[in-house]
Amino acid sequence: MSKNPAEISNVIKQQIKNYKSRIEMMETGTVILVGDGIARVYGLRACMASELLEFEDGTFGLAQNLEDESVSVALLSDDNNIHEGSLVRRTGRVLSVPVGEELLGRVVDALGQPIDGRGPIDTGKSLPVEAEAPGIIERQGVSVPLQTGIKAIDSMIPIGRGQRELIIGDRQNGKTEIAIDTIINQRNTGVICIYVAIGQKSTSVVQIANELKNANAMANTIIVSASASESAPLQYVAPYAGCAMAEYFRGQGKDVLIIYDDLSKHAVAYRALSLLIRRPPGREAYPGDVFYLHSRLLERAACVAPEYGGGSITAIPLIETQAGDVSAYIPTNVISITDGQIFLETELFHSGIMPAINPGISVSRVGGSAQLKAMKKVSGELKLLYAQYRELASFAQFGSDLDADTKARLALGERIVEVLKQGRNDPVRAGSQVVIVYAVINGYLNNVPVEKVSAYEKKLYEKLETEYVHLLERFEAGYYEDEDIEEMKKALSEMPQEW
Repeated sequence: MSKNPAEISNVIKQQIKNYKSRIEMMETGTVILVGDGIARVYGLRACMASELLEFEDGTFGLAQNLEDESVSVALLSDDNNIHEGSLVRRTGRVLSVPVGEELLGRVVDALGQPIDGRGPIDTGKSLPVEAEAPGIIERQGVSVPLQTGIKAIDSMIPIGRGQRELIIGDRQNGKTEIAIDTIINQRNTGVICIYVAIGQKSTSVVQIANELKNANAMANTIIVSASASESAPLQYVAPYAGCAMAEYFRGQGKDVLIIYDDLSKHAVAYRALSLLIRRPPGREAYPGDVFYLHSRLLERAACVAPEYGGGSITAIPLIETQAGDVSAYIPTNVISITDGQIFLETELFHSGIMPAINPGISVSRVGGSAQLKAMKKVSGELKLLYAQYRELASFAQFGSDLDADTKARLALGERIVEVLKQGRNDPVRAGSQVVIVYAVINGYLNNVPVEKVSAYEKKLYEKLETEYVHLLERFEAGYYEDEDIEEMKKALSEMPQEW
């Protein structure tokens, strides 16, 4: 289409008139060494710690060591075209990840990018991965229970919203199963769940996502995965990214549960990263700040007072021990940061007791203040009776002549063990837990053979759900009055006596 020359001339004059030259200042550096996910960059004298740096191929890196002449940078992508002489520029901002409701039901990587093949996620919001933990004034005491649906935990080692409870034990002992069952039990409670997989196999993450989907628990869950095949910097960033996503929901006054699976692999990734950037190794070759690595992460879990927005983040970190050694460096570090630990014992696991919780060294430092009133009343003696049974059982195997009292304690202990056994993906509602714990402690199962306890339990739950659902609701609402106890006794007396 031909245009009038005068018209074109006017357009050019207008553009010249409106032209403004703008000089953009940009500090750049040059790569002098690259390898193993680490780049050493010359220049960038004004670079800040943990600043996000951009390489000329579009790859991003995280500034770690700030030295006189160079900066050590952890690369946030394995797929890059960085070589000696590549240019690097400062961005002036710290590493951030996308946050928001759009992430719910999705599987993302350590930078918040989707890896589930369901298209891009546009949240329009982001938060820095590192943030300051709430101060003492902003916090309030942990008082609302976070029901796991696991009888042994809810009765003996209760977890409250805003607590940090460690799950510790050898590999293949059921640590992840407890964490997944806890997520499944939150599906109708309004609690947002975030599962951070650090150094896991990709197939394991897919399996967990399918398990949650089949249990209708994926809709309120985000899975953040930094698999074993990914670089150490991405495994290092993953839990902080998950925590930033959790803080967004807490900022809206919601309750969040975050699982770190597991922090042993996180510490190993950080050790690899630190040694590559030449930080001095200390005990077990970990750098001196490895305690700060986990403390600044777990301190961000808290129950915030209503006047500061309310909401809570409950953190459940997992730690893998070697041959049950809880006195190793990383286990002792995390034990001292958290508000209690659930110790899973290999011996119990192999003898068929699942979850394989050792009640002797498992503890919740929040305890009964984060427990339903009914459960607090009925389970007071449970931990002591269980611990006594384990001690007696270890002695009883050496002698055949036992007095009547010892035999009765052993019989009760056997029934307690059977009651506390639980299968995978089989959470028990809080009200039903109160009734079964009351029943076993008060002798209602004394005439039930040990091998028939699970059948008794199943029948009791069916009866409670059909005829006594109002009683369960009262227990779950925090009531435990004399009339509730009488009704519970009535329900138990109606159960068959012969088995």
